[in-house]
Amino acid sequence: MPTIHVEMFEGRTHEQKKNLVKALTQAVVDTLGSKPEGVDVILQEVKRSDWATGGELWSEKQ
Repeated sequence: MPTIHVEMFEGRTHEQKKNLVKALTQAVVDTLGSKPEGVDVILQEVKRSDWATGGELWSEKQ
């Protein structure tokens, strides 16, 4: 049972998340031959103030 963890900035719509989950599930089915009901996708939304790249918080980027 593949499990996919996705961390992303908060603010996506329900429809965007729904489409992402469907696309990721289908990619696993096509690539690994898994059954859709055996694929788990966990979405974790993170505030820009809690994510940094290159020593800089995303909330402070221009």
